[in-house]
Amino acid sequence: MAVELALIASRLQNLATSDHASVVSMNLFVALLCACIVLGHLLEENRWMNESITALLIGICTGVFILLLSGGKSSHILVFSEDLFFIYLLPPIIFNAGFQVKKKQFFVNFMTITSFGAIGTLISCCIITLGATQAFKRMDIGPLELGDYLAIGSIFAATDSVCTLQVLNQDETPLLYSLVFGEGVVNDATSVVLFNAIQSFDLNQLNPSIALHFLGNFFYLFIASTLLGVLTGLLSAYVIKKLYIGRHSTDREVALMMLMAYLSYMLAELFYLSGILTVFFCGIVMSHYTWHNVTESSRVTTKHSFATLSFVAEIFIFLYVGMDALDIEKWKFVSDSPGTSIATSSVLLGLVLLGRAAFVFPLSYLSNLTKKSPHQKISFRQQVIIWWAGLMRGAVSMALAYNQFTMSGHTQLRSNAIMITSTITVVLFSTVVFGLLTKPLIRLLLPHSTITTSMTTTETSTPKSFAVVPLLGNSRDSEADLEGHEIHRPNSLRALLATPTHTVHRLWRKFDDSFMRPVFGGRGFVPVEPGSPSERNGNSHW
Repeated sequence: MAVELALIASRLQNLATSDHASVVSMNLFVALLCACIVLGHLLEENRWMNESITALLIGICTGVFILLLSGGKSSHILVFSEDLFFIYLLPPIIFNAGFQVKKKQFFVNFMTITSFGAIGTLISCCIITLGATQAFKRMDIGPLELGDYLAIGSIFAATDSVCTLQVLNQDETPLLYSLVFGEGVVNDATSVVLFNAIQSFDLNQLNPSIALHFLGNFFYLFIASTLLGVLTGLLSAYVIKKLYIGRHSTDREVALMMLMAYLSYMLAELFYLSGILTVFFCGIVMSHYTWHNVTESSRVTTKHSFATLSFVAEIFIFLYVGMDALDIEKWKFVSDSPGTSIATSSVLLGLVLLGRAAFVFPLSYLSNLTKKSPHQKISFRQQVIIWWAGLMRGAVSMALAYNQFTMSGHTQLRSNAIMITSTITVVLFSTVVFGLLTKPLIRLLLPHSTITTSMTTTETSTPKSFAVVPLLGNSRDSEADLEGHEIHRPNSLRALLATPTHTVHRLWRKFDDSFMRPVFGGRGFVPVEPGSPSERNGNSHW
């Protein structure tokens, strides 16, 4: 009995020690997040730095300090987990992107964005896979299978355009911003879908039917994920419109919007769909319908809450990546042949540059052929910035690499260790070096005096303002509709092909005005209750 009591006491003591260590780790990490925010603010006007690079460098410095303090045993205070990234950190970032996006620019350039994000990612993945297969077989890396090479292609096809988006201004360069931003979201979704598809297929028996099945599965995931996000967003709008929860509690409105947004992501994961696409389109739908059905205080609260959660998640990711870059366990495997690791990283970086250029310039040329107005065409300088914006690799690449080449966060094979350290090297080099050069490059290519502002419109259908314009089209069309002008259907296929954007916009406006907004709400279609937006705004139409 005494022995059992002693064992129980020992376990409780170990548990208490473990809990205390976790508390210490979380305290240190939260303090580092605060330091990132403060330093990011102080370096706001710096020509070279931005918050992502600041967090990355602070993470590296902290990793060095912990490495020295632990006697070379560890460089981080938290263990990386793919679940932590994909389930808790990524959803608020992607949802806020859809919630705050300028929908008009996004949908006007939807075909170009989709071609860059989907077709371009496939091209980049193929080039990186073929290049890595040819190069790594000649290098002393270790055994890598076909699935590993295909996974490498999807891992390094995932871009991270945060550094560029922090420099670009939506109002000054709406076309460029929408292309860089939209491509980044679609690219992440495509990369994750590709990676999951590669892992789910038997690559030992390749034949044309498998290739067709792969493409069919890809398009199914893309369409089904988008529809799930739209349906979840519409459900939230309908519930809040019918019940008008805000007349009793704005806290419930905000909580319901947050939980419904997160539910869309988790439902996608439950049904093996792309949570990134689902939560992104859920954010777009919520900003167009749900956001206008809540009280004004809830609008302000949700706008800043979603932006804050996204901001903290981004800083958290870059801070951890910096700390994990010095994980001693991974570097032990390559310590006997540092030249191989450097050569592998160099090859991958070169393939990233090549794969990016292989689709940006050709697809931009094809996109320009479909545009009549010179302001809608992508200039060569803008193409260079789009190419540059996608050179940086970040947390998605890290998470996918850990998923493919580690077991429970640990590396057990030399070839896997080389791939992990090479991924870390590419992420650090591209983020720091390319990121530092982003501001000067954009200022050189797009000086403020020559920035095209003719396409700039006040996109207020997003939660960035309280006035509203339609989901598609320009403000001139909105004013015409406000004056009661009838929206005409195209009388021929030629009319549709001649002005596809305006035609689709008018058809969408008629459908939206006649059915969607009366059912799901939006400005002018919310219930008249004490303190409701309708009561204050006079229940007027757009």
